[in-house]
Amino acid sequence: MELAYWIVAGLLALFYLYAGGKKTVQSKERLQPMMGWVDTMPMPLVRTIGALEIAGALGLVLPPLTGIAPGLAIAAAAGLVLIQVGGIVTHVSRGEARLIGLNIGLLVAAGVAVWLGTVWL
Repeated sequence: MELAYWIVAGLLALFYLYAGGKKTVQSKERLQPMMGWVDTMPMPLVRTIGALEIAGALGLVLPPLTGIAPGLAIAAAAGLVLIQVGGIVTHVSRGEARLIGLNIGLLVAAGVAVWLGTVWL
């Protein structure tokens, strides 16, 4: 279970560090080709989502790695589940249901991290 957690958490952390980092530093114009939804969202909200993704990525890895409050990793994974629920709702409300495949995959992976965290941590 430990190895499975580290694989899932590591992959999620890499993805969310990348995606969250882009949302926190790039302009709306640079984000728009990859993330069409940013054209209808205020940039402070986009930046907040990016910061939450970075915090979630760090929360998946640092608590279990340091042994300090490892239960926070479960909370971080649950937070990433909620971010993906929001992403799915956003896409569906914009008529972009065909684009939710990645969101569903990330939601399932974060859900698996929650489960593995409760079993292992």
